Amino acid sequence: MSDQFRAPDAGSAAPYDALLLLSFGGPEGPDDVVPFLENVTRGRGIPRERLKEVGQHYFGFGGVSPINGQNRELLDALRKDFAGQGLDLPVYWGNRNWAPYLDDVMREMAADGRRRIAVLATSAYASYSGCRQYRENLADALAALERDGVEPPRVDKLRHYFNHPGFVEPMIDGVVASLDALPEEVRAGAHLAFTTHSIPTAAADTSGPVEDHTAGGEGGAYVKQHLDVARVIADEVAVRTGVARPWQLVYQSRSGAPHIPWLEPDICDHLEALHAEGAPAVVMVPIGFVSDHMEVLYDLDTEATAKAAELGLPVARSATVGADPRFAGAVRELVLERAAKERGEAAEECWVGTLGQSHDLCAAGCCPARAPRPAAAGADSPYDAPERGGRA
Repeated sequence: MSDQFRAPDAGSAAPYDALLLLSFGGPEGPDDVVPFLENVTRGRGIPRERLKEVGQHYFGFGGVSPINGQNRELLDALRKDFAGQGLDLPVYWGNRNWAPYLDDVMREMAADGRRRIAVLATSAYASYSGCRQYRENLADALAALERDGVEPPRVDKLRHYFNHPGFVEPMIDGVVASLDALPEEVRAGAHLAFTTHSIPTAAADTSGPVEDHTAGGEGGAYVKQHLDVARVIADEVAVRTGVARPWQLVYQSRSGAPHIPWLEPDICDHLEALHAEGAPAVVMVPIGFVSDHMEVLYDLDTEATAKAAELGLPVARSATVGADPRFAGAVRELVLERAAKERGEAAEECWVGTLGQSHDLCAAGCCPARAPRPAAAGADSPYDAPERGGRA
């Protein structure tokens, strides 16, 4: 791939003594579905009967979200990669909304004597729900330790990795494989539909650092980052296949009140538009998701695929990164890169595209909260103040 920078494979993780894989969580059986959704929607006053309706997506898959199994696979891949590269760094896993809960895992790490923890969130892009909300969850877990009389460790969230080669390269391979799976007669004219989670336009406009904020539904850093990744993938697919294909960034998984504007177009609406324009086939490319969790399986593999069948439009869905060894290697590089910077040493950043490496430390005003809440691992963190031995 072009315009990329690679970090060295070997190095020290000091000052870090653990890595935390921090994810969303999901139910692992029918009895878990409604309690899980209650965790996700806590404080919004959504009736239990409505949650049962929403839970039909999960019940259709036996009440099991694939995300926990996929995180176990990623956890195993990270441990194997670290061991294979001689990196002695234990890896823990905690979730926002289901077991293993973040609070419990943080207590476990504290009991194990972990004092400086690097955090990888399974969300690659800047947004409130994809970044700051995880930082708020970390602050809640640290506060719980303090209430228990336990000195909280310091946590540092690793930078956004949307444009790391180890995240992007597996997706390029997935698109090429999906094109090969299409009928030969429609392959050359296939369009690419890059998909990600729709979010309210107001949240998108204030995503990322303040200097990236926009107005009027332009989408801020969230949209800009996705567009940059989509361009990299589309350009590299053109090089590998010899065909420059039309592409567009589209959205999926909208929820919430219908009167609130969200990012559009929806993938199903986009498929209808492409069919009306005469597109012979489409590859759906879920660049906004780390793994094939429920929103990929239902919104793309079930709902969007059914829409395409109704239209008579051939479609394929390319793979997410999941536990690809290249992604595990990317996580190692991110840890070593951040560790070197924390030691005051020069570090080579890894990235592709035009935006460069993302910031290491979320500034005040970055992806602002819906309501003021403490957030760890940022410039406004109450846990990193100089008087607590944190950042000066």
